[in-house]
Amino acid sequence: MNFFKIVGIFLVAVLFALTAKSCIIQDPKPEECEVVTTTIIGIKAGTSFDIYLYDNNGDYYYINRGMERGLEIPNLKKKLLNKQATMHLPKFAFGTSEHIAQLTVDGDTLFTEFK
Repeated sequence: MNFFKIVGIFLVAVLFALTAKSCIIQDPKPEECEVVTTTIIGIKAGTSFDIYLYDNNGDYYYINRGMERGLEIPNLKKKLLNKQATMHLPKFAFGTSEHIAQLTVDGDTLFTEFK
């Protein structure tokens, strides 16, 4: 292999690693999030104990491993269905995640990852 091919492969690997790292959500901060308010019309359990929320625009959002964190689908349905919810969604360099870092409804914080 020639020098330029090795350097090219190295640069692609570094770019891939940086891109992949930017997609990992760890210890989100409020100032690193987009705040979205929408009406929740559906809630269901997903894989890996995730909880999915669906809005009236056809979008979905999720609480990562929400059931492991003590959230229960029936309770969330009582508190959220057909109500305005405010969510903090972490921002990436290329857009906004569907990952919910904080969820509030009627001034009550139902879930947060903020410290």
